Amino acid sequence: MIRIGLLGAAKIAPPALLTPVSRRDDCTVVAVAARDPGRAAAYAAAHGIPETAADYDALLARDDIDLIYNALPPHRHADLSIAALQAGKAVLCEKPFAMNAAEAARMVEAAGAAGRLLIEAFHYRFHPAFQRVFDIVRGGDLGQVTRIEAAFDVAIPYRPGELRHTLDVGGGALMDLGCYPVHWVRTLAGAEPEVVSATAHCDRPGVDTITEAEFSFPGGVTGHIATNMAPGTDFKAWIRVEGSRGRLEIRNPIHPHRGHAITTHVDGTDHTLTVPGETTYDHQLAHVMDVLAGRTTALTGGTDAVGNMMAIDAIYRAAGLQPRGL
Repeated sequence: MIRIGLLGAAKIAPPALLTPVSRRDDCTVVAVAARDPGRAAAYAAAHGIPETAADYDALLARDDIDLIYNALPPHRHADLSIAALQAGKAVLCEKPFAMNAAEAARMVEAAGAAGRLLIEAFHYRFHPAFQRVFDIVRGGDLGQVTRIEAAFDVAIPYRPGELRHTLDVGGGALMDLGCYPVHWVRTLAGAEPEVVSATAHCDRPGVDTITEAEFSFPGGVTGHIATNMAPGTDFKAWIRVEGSRGRLEIRNPIHPHRGHAITTHVDGTDHTLTVPGETTYDHQLAHVMDVLAGRTTALTGGTDAVGNMMAIDAIYRAAGLQPRGL
């Protein structure tokens, strides 16, 4: 039985962890910690978590926890994930992995030194729909890949205290949403990008609401990412891949369990398919459990997580902004 501790009384945790755990018999959530002990107690009562810890350090010090889910904002990813690893816990850390690439590298180094698992919670990566896209693209069905484009837009209006609009905790469209298209493009390219150009629109100093970037990859492959959290923005999530033999598009790679379509046009023939599966979060938890049991190796984290933060840092710099936390 894998015993899980939750860092943060977070809105993401019920769909991302608590519900998937409730559907399995090989793991359980034993305790939660929050900045405010009263909030932790209310959260535990609302979600059926047996115990609370007095603070984050107390949660990490418990000897009845095997895995920590770090659902806190990005500014607490590095210090508390490292502390958890040093306390002998495995860590599933929410995206974006860190404030910047330097923090990400320290986290990965700490995981190696502790001999513990550290996975970034890019839940989409574990769903069979994305795996099918990966197999089509990387398997050569499209011929030689020439360009990969991706976008993810969700309206996140400003309000006082909104973390996605708060610079010091790691806010911004690129950090919260754009980390996905960056990861989509990097994963399908199988290489690290050079940022050719980038633009960012900010609604308050340093906090981007609309960001775009142009990439180049080894071998002449180009890429583009776009993300938008401005008020009134319609939901949009897609990936497009162009190759010498044809093209592919997937709609809604972020939550394929809520409906998606993979469309290919190869050698003059069109084909549309969907891939059945559970929620992305169920597949994510299953992957974590498989890695912990030694049945597979982690698809995210490690050098991949550092590479994603390096790309994000480079986009911010190219757009005339400072990477977070620097």
